[in-house]
Amino acid sequence: MEELKKKLLAYFTDLTIQIHDDYRMCINTQKETVVSLLNYLKNMGYEHFALLSCIDWIDKGEFELIYILSAYMEVCDKYQEKEQGIIIIKARISRDDAKVISVINVFENAEPYERELHEMFGIKFEGHPRLTPLMLEREYEIPPFRKDFDTLKYVDNTFGKIPSIEERKANYERT
Repeated sequence: MEELKKKLLAYFTDLTIQIHDDYRMCINTQKETVVSLLNYLKNMGYEHFALLSCIDWIDKGEFELIYILSAYMEVCDKYQEKEQGIIIIKARISRDDAKVISVINVFENAEPYERELHEMFGIKFEGHPRLTPLMLEREYEIPPFRKDFDTLKYVDNTFGKIPSIEERKANYERT
Protein backbone atom coordinates (compact mmCIF):
# COMPACT_ATOMS: atom_id res chain seq x y z
CA MET A 1 0.00 0.00 0.00
CA GLU A 2 2.90 2.39 0.65
CA GLU A 3 4.08 2.03 -2.95
CA LEU A 4 0.61 2.80 -4.28
CA LYS A 5 0.38 5.80 -1.95
CA LYS A 6 3.62 7.21 -3.39
CA LYS A 7 2.36 6.77 -6.96
CA LEU A 8 -0.97 8.44 -6.17
CA LEU A 9 0.65 11.41 -4.45
CA ALA A 10 3.03 11.85 -7.38
CA TYR A 11 0.17 11.85 -9.88
CA PHE A 12 -2.60 13.72 -7.99
CA THR A 13 -2.19 17.00 -6.11
CA ASP A 14 -5.35 17.15 -4.00
CA LEU A 15 -5.27 13.82 -2.14
CA THR A 16 -4.97 13.11 1.54
CA ILE A 17 -4.10 9.44 2.05
CA GLN A 18 -4.11 7.37 5.21
CA ILE A 19 -3.15 3.74 5.44
CA HIS A 20 -5.08 2.28 8.37
CA ASP A 21 -3.50 -1.15 8.38
CA ASP A 22 -1.51 -3.25 5.93
CA TYR A 23 -4.40 -3.55 3.49
CA ARG A 24 -6.80 -0.62 3.91
CA MET A 25 -6.20 2.78 2.36
CA CYS A 26 -8.46 5.81 2.79
CA ILE A 27 -8.20 8.61 0.24
CA ASN A 28 -9.87 12.00 0.72
CA THR A 29 -10.23 14.10 -2.41
CA GLN A 30 -12.31 16.76 -4.14
CA LYS A 31 -15.40 15.74 -6.10
CA GLU A 32 -13.75 16.93 -9.34
CA THR A 33 -10.97 14.34 -8.93
CA VAL A 34 -13.11 11.26 -8.27
CA VAL A 35 -13.56 10.10 -11.88
CA SER A 36 -9.88 10.42 -12.81
CA LEU A 37 -8.84 8.80 -9.51
CA LEU A 38 -11.16 5.85 -10.10
CA ASN A 39 -9.82 5.51 -13.67
CA TYR A 40 -6.25 5.55 -12.39
CA LEU A 41 -6.95 2.94 -9.71
CA LYS A 42 -8.85 0.73 -12.15
CA ASN A 43 -5.82 0.80 -14.47
CA MET A 44 -3.65 -0.13 -11.47
CA GLY A 45 -5.70 -3.33 -11.07
CA TYR A 46 -8.35 -2.23 -8.59
CA GLU A 47 -11.15 -3.18 -10.95
CA HIS A 48 -13.76 -4.33 -8.42
CA PHE A 49 -16.16 -1.48 -7.62
CA ALA A 50 -17.68 -2.81 -4.40
CA LEU A 51 -19.86 0.02 -3.12
CA LEU A 52 -20.94 3.65 -3.29
CA SER A 53 -22.51 5.08 -0.17
CA CYS A 54 -23.26 8.43 1.43
CA ILE A 55 -23.15 10.11 4.83
CA ASP A 56 -25.27 13.19 5.55
CA TRP A 57 -23.24 15.69 7.56
CA ILE A 58 -26.22 18.00 8.11
CA ASP A 59 -24.36 20.24 10.62
CA LYS A 60 -21.64 20.90 8.03
CA GLY A 61 -24.07 21.24 5.12
CA GLU A 62 -22.36 18.43 3.23
CA PHE A 63 -22.74 14.91 1.95
CA GLU A 64 -19.76 12.61 1.99
CA LEU A 65 -19.67 10.15 -0.89
CA ILE A 66 -17.77 6.95 -0.19
CA TYR A 67 -16.48 4.75 -3.02
CA ILE A 68 -14.96 1.35 -2.17
CA LEU A 69 -12.66 -0.57 -4.52
CA SER A 70 -10.66 -3.76 -4.40
CA ALA A 71 -8.86 -6.07 -6.82
CA TYR A 72 -10.15 -9.37 -8.13
CA MET A 73 -8.26 -12.49 -7.18
CA GLU A 74 -5.99 -13.66 -9.99
CA VAL A 75 -4.68 -16.94 -8.54
CA CYS A 76 -7.19 -19.23 -6.88
CA ASP A 77 -5.03 -20.55 -4.03
CA LYS A 78 -3.27 -17.46 -2.65
CA TYR A 79 -4.07 -13.75 -2.39
CA GLN A 80 -1.55 -11.37 -3.87
CA GLU A 81 -0.72 -8.19 -1.89
CA LYS A 82 -2.87 -6.00 -4.16
CA GLU A 83 -5.82 -8.42 -3.89
CA GLN A 84 -5.93 -8.03 -0.13
CA GLY A 85 -6.18 -4.26 -0.38
CA ILE A 86 -9.34 -2.23 0.11
CA ILE A 87 -9.36 1.35 -1.15
CA ILE A 88 -11.88 3.78 0.30
CA ILE A 89 -12.31 7.08 -1.53
CA LYS A 90 -14.16 9.94 0.14
CA ALA A 91 -15.34 13.17 -1.42
CA ARG A 92 -17.61 15.82 0.07
CA ILE A 93 -20.29 17.75 -1.80
CA SER A 94 -22.66 20.51 -0.76
CA ARG A 95 -26.11 19.50 0.50
CA ASP A 96 -27.59 22.64 -1.08
CA ASP A 97 -26.18 21.89 -4.54
CA ALA A 98 -25.80 18.11 -4.37
CA LYS A 99 -24.19 17.40 -7.75
CA VAL A 100 -21.32 15.18 -8.76
CA ILE A 101 -20.17 13.58 -12.00
CA SER A 102 -21.41 10.03 -12.54
CA VAL A 103 -18.75 7.30 -12.48
CA ILE A 104 -20.65 4.74 -14.56
CA ASN A 105 -18.34 5.43 -17.51
CA VAL A 106 -15.57 3.96 -15.36
CA PHE A 107 -17.54 1.35 -13.43
CA GLU A 108 -20.87 0.34 -15.00
CA ASN A 109 -21.97 -1.40 -11.80
CA ALA A 110 -22.10 1.99 -10.04
CA GLU A 111 -25.40 2.60 -11.86
CA PRO A 112 -27.82 1.26 -9.21
CA TYR A 113 -25.81 2.85 -6.38
CA GLU A 114 -26.07 6.27 -8.03
CA ARG A 115 -29.79 5.79 -8.62
CA GLU A 116 -30.26 4.85 -4.97
CA LEU A 117 -28.35 7.87 -3.68
CA HIS A 118 -30.27 10.11 -6.07
CA GLU A 119 -33.56 8.74 -4.79
CA MET A 120 -32.71 8.59 -1.08
CA PHE A 121 -30.53 11.71 -0.70
CA GLY A 122 -31.44 13.82 -3.74
CA ILE A 123 -27.91 13.78 -5.19
CA LYS A 124 -27.73 14.57 -8.92
CA PHE A 125 -25.21 12.40 -10.76
CA GLU A 126 -24.39 14.42 -13.86
CA GLY A 127 -24.05 12.28 -16.96
CA HIS A 128 -26.10 9.40 -15.55
CA PRO A 129 -28.41 8.21 -18.35
CA ARG A 130 -31.42 7.30 -16.18
CA LEU A 131 -31.85 8.61 -12.67
CA THR A 132 -35.23 6.92 -12.36
CA PRO A 133 -36.72 5.62 -9.10
CA LEU A 134 -35.14 2.41 -7.92
CA MET A 135 -37.16 1.57 -4.79
CA LEU A 136 -39.64 4.26 -3.79
CA GLU A 137 -43.20 4.43 -5.05
CA ARG A 138 -43.69 8.18 -4.62
CA GLU A 139 -41.90 11.50 -4.59
CA TYR A 140 -40.93 13.09 -1.28
CA GLU A 141 -40.52 16.76 -0.45
CA ILE A 142 -37.27 15.87 1.31
CA PRO A 143 -35.52 12.62 0.27
CA PRO A 144 -36.02 10.06 3.07
CA PHE A 145 -32.37 9.38 3.96
CA ARG A 146 -31.55 13.04 4.60
CA LYS A 147 -31.26 13.81 8.28
CA ASP A 148 -33.85 16.60 8.00
CA PHE A 149 -36.51 14.15 6.77
CA ASP A 150 -39.22 14.09 9.47
CA THR A 151 -39.96 10.38 9.93
CA LEU A 152 -42.62 10.93 12.60
CA LYS A 153 -44.51 13.40 10.41
CA TYR A 154 -44.30 10.99 7.47
CA VAL A 155 -45.60 8.06 9.55
CA ASP A 156 -48.43 10.16 10.97
CA ASN A 157 -49.44 11.51 7.54
CA THR A 158 -49.22 8.10 5.90
CA PHE A 159 -50.51 5.73 8.55
CA GLY A 160 -52.36 8.04 10.95
CA LYS A 161 -55.30 8.14 8.56
CA ILE A 162 -55.74 4.37 8.51
CA PRO A 163 -58.65 3.41 10.79
CA SER A 164 -57.84 1.17 13.74
CA ILE A 165 -59.26 -2.36 13.97
CA GLU A 166 -61.83 -1.14 16.49
CA GLU A 167 -62.94 1.67 14.15
CA ARG A 168 -63.21 -0.72 11.23
CA LYS A 169 -65.13 -3.21 13.33
CA ALA A 170 -67.58 -0.50 14.49
CA ASN A 171 -68.08 0.69 10.89
CA TYR A 172 -68.64 -2.88 9.75
CA GLU A 173 -71.22 -3.54 12.49
CA ARG A 174 -73.16 -0.39 11.52
CA THR A 175 -73.60 -1.60 7.96
